[in-house]
Amino acid sequence: MSPSPIRSLNPSPSGWKDETVALAGAPGAAVRVYGCESRTPETPLVLHFHAGAFVGGSLEGGSAVGSLLAEAGATVASLDYPLAPTHPFPQAAEAGYAALQWLERQRRRLAHAGAPIFIAGEEAGGNLAAAVAMIARDRGGPELAGQILLSPMLDVCIATESQRQAKAGHFGCPWADGWRAYLPRAQDATHPYAAPGAALRLARLPRTLLITAQDDPLRDETQAYAKRLRAAGVAVELTVLPAPTGWPRSYLQSDGTPWVAALRERVQPFLFQPAQQPQRTTLGSHP
Repeated sequence: MSPSPIRSLNPSPSGWKDETVALAGAPGAAVRVYGCESRTPETPLVLHFHAGAFVGGSLEGGSAVGSLLAEAGATVASLDYPLAPTHPFPQAAEAGYAALQWLERQRRRLAHAGAPIFIAGEEAGGNLAAAVAMIARDRGGPELAGQILLSPMLDVCIATESQRQAKAGHFGCPWADGWRAYLPRAQDATHPYAAPGAALRLARLPRTLLITAQDDPLRDETQAYAKRLRAAGVAVELTVLPAPTGWPRSYLQSDGTPWVAALRERVQPFLFQPAQQPQRTTLGSHP
């Protein structure tokens, strides 16, 4: 897929504007751009994917994280990617890669000519961000300065201890239902772009910020991915916030929730720090 020219709408009073990226062989995908008016010569660009277990979510639902990334100093393009089951794997991942190519071409307009490009996502959006980072590596770019993965959905087996503690069984579990809708063909469950947590080749991926919480059902797969990335030589920063946070549903809220300040404290340095930093794990604290 390759995006064609975009259509811009008027900026909203809340500091974002909507644009449309046309995808080859598919309807146009909406992109909500945050932070355009506050750019500086240091402004990074972030392509963001919202949560929703592959079958739900929206630009509105992703606005809490999108706005937070913009408040951290980035220009953020949040993609309204195609949802399963109407659009199963690999359509959302391919749409994400097309949006990344578009973002690279729009770099000067949205930020500045040398702006570093990051990719970010929460829950199913974290899966797509990790997948698109792999696609960019395998297809020769665009080059990414980093990936920010918040409680990413990475393990299709739904068998971790943190999932069991959350009583997220196979029946009535939003993640199990989402996986089934996104991967209707059994063979897709082993594809690295579908389930990055099981990918065998993780070398040469961009430096990574992984954030989870003690009460996060996706905690174990987040931590396991951090360990495997480190083993592959990828610079990783992992933060596990203390409970209670209400994750992952707390990603839908930005007012009065305990994760907001803690998340901002970790995202902002990651966006602006030099490319190579020591790998570390931190147990965060609520503000």
